[in-house]
Amino acid sequence: MVLVPLVEAFYYSLNNTFNYRLTFAGFDNYKRLLADPYFYLSLKNNAIVILVSIGLQMVPAFIIMAAMTTKLVVAKKFVQTIFFFPVVISPLVTAYIWKVMYSNQYGVINQLLKVVGLPGWQQNWLGDPKVIMTSISIPLGWQYIGFYLVILLAGLTSIDRDILEAAEIDGATGTKRAIYVILPLMRNTINVSLLLCLSGSIKIFDQIYAMSAGGPGHASTVLAMYAYTASFLQNDYGYGSAISVMMLVISFIIIIVMTRVRRATGQNE
Repeated sequence: MVLVPLVEAFYYSLNNTFNYRLTFAGFDNYKRLLADPYFYLSLKNNAIVILVSIGLQMVPAFIIMAAMTTKLVVAKKFVQTIFFFPVVISPLVTAYIWKVMYSNQYGVINQLLKVVGLPGWQQNWLGDPKVIMTSISIPLGWQYIGFYLVILLAGLTSIDRDILEAAEIDGATGTKRAIYVILPLMRNTINVSLLLCLSGSIKIFDQIYAMSAGGPGHASTVLAMYAYTASFLQNDYGYGSAISVMMLVISFIIIIVMTRVRRATGQNE
């Protein structure tokens, strides 16, 4: 049953749609795809989302998790709840909240910059192609820090407390303990988190659609949105299916690369 949608998508990708009828086209859609500049733009935007998501989700989550192993953080359950709260909010609701915050006229971000005496920093956050992807990626990072924090905290429980105590006795505290003790012992948990982060970033659609609908122009279009536009707005199901199949291929390539890197690092250790 899992393979049925994949096979059907591949079948549609080998056909063109005309008046809602399929005509066999072979690999023409894939040739068209490889020559399409908007496909590469969408792929680049997905890469930006991946990098920013790792930087704004995984890195802060690990830092917070490491801090929670020390005495610097009190009320740890409360802190965990605060960071996890955005995760339970609907992505569409989050997108609309940040869309209002980014508004040129009444957005809190531009108003705050004006109040603190930095009017030159005010931007058309969702209308400038130069900053649109950064503006969209920030809410993604903000919403899912708590998700990866919970995963990392669960992985932390697998580390023997005696190891952490021994490291502390040997003088490895704070940053040193996080980098040289906790990080290597949580490698498997971090790899799983990275895979989840990558898969979520590749298939991202709803937040970007709600905030910018892929605009201005195609500046914030990602692969999933490009496939949606081709299939349901342009009624080009064959080309939309080809984009979807290519997304699957890219995902497989990333998984294979990550698996080989993980095995290589494991053998070196």
